[in-house]
Amino acid sequence: MNQQTQPTTQTQFSIHPQTLIGYVSLTVANLDSQVAFYQQALGFQQHWRDGNRAGLGAGGADLLRLVEEPNVKRYRRVTGLYHFAILFPNQRELARAVARLFVLKYPNSPTDHIMTKTTYLNDPEGNGIELYAESPEDGSFVIENDDFVTRRADGTLSDGREALDVDKLFSHLSEDDRLDASLPPETRVGHVHLHVRNVAEAVDFYHGIIGFDVMGISSTFKAAFVSAGGYHHHMGLNAWQGEGAPPPPADAVGLRHFTVELPDQKALEDVIARVDAAGLPSNRTEDGLLVHDPSQNGVVLTVKRQ
Repeated sequence: MNQQTQPTTQTQFSIHPQTLIGYVSLTVANLDSQVAFYQQALGFQQHWRDGNRAGLGAGGADLLRLVEEPNVKRYRRVTGLYHFAILFPNQRELARAVARLFVLKYPNSPTDHIMTKTTYLNDPEGNGIELYAESPEDGSFVIENDDFVTRRADGTLSDGREALDVDKLFSHLSEDDRLDASLPPETRVGHVHLHVRNVAEAVDFYHGIIGFDVMGISSTFKAAFVSAGGYHHHMGLNAWQGEGAPPPPADAVGLRHFTVELPDQKALEDVIARVDAAGLPSNRTEDGLLVHDPSQNGVVLTVKRQ
């Protein structure tokens, strides 16, 4: 949601409030079929392709990068990507995306989180995707007293995982709205949600070193939300694959890394200084500084691309 929320815990430093999540990079088994899916089912544009790699998005900066590797497969009960979330500029554009999936009869799960309207699906290789639009006028979804608490705008409680009223969502569309239109240019990656081996350990990394504020932790649900600038969450962290879950093997499809985009060089250098002070191994890449969290999820720290 666009309104600001106070973090539940805070260090003496915080990552710059204008920090956002940038592109997500995935290892795939079949680049052709994956590119076709994201174009045909979700409206992504192919920005570029070079051999076994491709970049896709909404016509500007990449939102998704795919890298084909030979003989890779899906592993279960490992850390990695739970889902990456595509944020639409409004409910009309979300309605267009959901209607498109319905026409294609592609399995998805429309869900009302009250403060967001969303649907969940997997791509053909099992990578989790969330499509969502903000709806803060409808209420809030937070963690309080170790539990998820969702309040509608009138004060009544919801479980925060209601079936979405798709007829109401589709009322945002007009008869001449094309369902096969490309993603609107304002579309971006709103957040990523990761499987980690231990939530407290992950919070120590993303909060205690990277600098995201903790928006809520639930030991009951083995999950935490962290963000920059008071957003409800730029990252979700969960241990739903089991405490101590191992990282995926080298021949796994799924997350290669995701990017954290700082608004300027000074903000980036502040985070890199904390990474260096913590003694974490890192590698300079053409896109930024690559580090790995304790669960071996890759994170590229970079300056926002224009």
